[in-house]
Amino acid sequence: MKPDTELLPRSARRVAAWCAVALLVTGVAWVGIWLCVELRTAVVPVLLALLGTALLRPVYLALRKAKVQQSLAAGLTCALILVVVGGAGYIVVAALIDTGDQIIASVKQAARDLSDKFGTGVLDLDHLADNAQDLIKKYGGSAASGVISGLSVAGEIAAMAVLALLLCFFFLRDAGRFRVALRQAAPGSAGETLEAIARRAFAAVSGFMRGTTLIALIDAFCIGIGLLILQVPGAVGLAALVFVGAYIPYLGAFISGAVAILVALADRGFVIALWALGVVLAVQVLEGHVLQPMIQSRTVQMHPAVVLLAITSGASVAGILGMLLAVPLTAAAFGILSELRGRYGSGGVTVSRETGV
Repeated sequence: MKPDTELLPRSARRVAAWCAVALLVTGVAWVGIWLCVELRTAVVPVLLALLGTALLRPVYLALRKAKVQQSLAAGLTCALILVVVGGAGYIVVAALIDTGDQIIASVKQAARDLSDKFGTGVLDLDHLADNAQDLIKKYGGSAASGVISGLSVAGEIAAMAVLALLLCFFFLRDAGRFRVALRQAAPGSAGETLEAIARRAFAAVSGFMRGTTLIALIDAFCIGIGLLILQVPGAVGLAALVFVGAYIPYLGAFISGAVAILVALADRGFVIALWALGVVLAVQVLEGHVLQPMIQSRTVQMHPAVVLLAITSGASVAGILGMLLAVPLTAAAFGILSELRGRYGSGGVTVSRETGV
């Protein structure tokens, strides 16, 4: 009989092997995230360009179908990106500027009501206003350095925006070349698999961007109409806030809806605030049970817990920008896993209507 020379039983060795794999994958992921953070000036424009390409690629394909020259079609699509992003930004900023005073005044009035009810120790806005000059003198130097730092950040953002627009042009015009290069990057049949994975990830991001934009428009329109009917001050600005917040699933809707309800409570009273709560809840129910299944039924479906974890992770890595990018990146990751599971899992190959693979 052969003596047993194994130091550990088979089950312990399997657990150790899986732990080693988990540590290796975690280490590689951590290095990748660290490199992305360190090279964010280059990584962020690439991600933004991919999101813009995913959102407006149907426009480029329609122009190409209309026999528009390739570079001209890509240029017109990029011009449309400028018009859409610039127009949406102008509408949101203008709405918030026009109605911001009303919103702030309502919140201040609510704070005064709380102070009167619970005592001036809770919040004394008049005291803060009287001492504003002293605060400016005390922290003037820090404020000046903050302005300089802000200008530097603004310049960096402008540079990244220009780079993202140029990359979007090349992604639209040279998509075929990128596919060929991606296919040739891996030997043998692995190139086809790599291309299929990339196509599935891009399809997931495209579906997320188009679906989220449409849902954001519907949510903002419905909530804006409801707040206008209730005569809540700053209804247009609050609707714009709802539109922007819709790109951060669940958390953005919760924050923008809470702001709308607080403004209604501060300016219009408890009854109108309840009606505003009803409007927000009705729109959220409409989104969750009708809009999401109908509009995003062909994209990768993610559990709300996964979405919230992705948003939290993105915020810890890159702040607000990380929150905006976390969900589409997670959708791309789920698309990749779906493609790999379809090709190598026990269920066989799954043909996607989005990718055609």
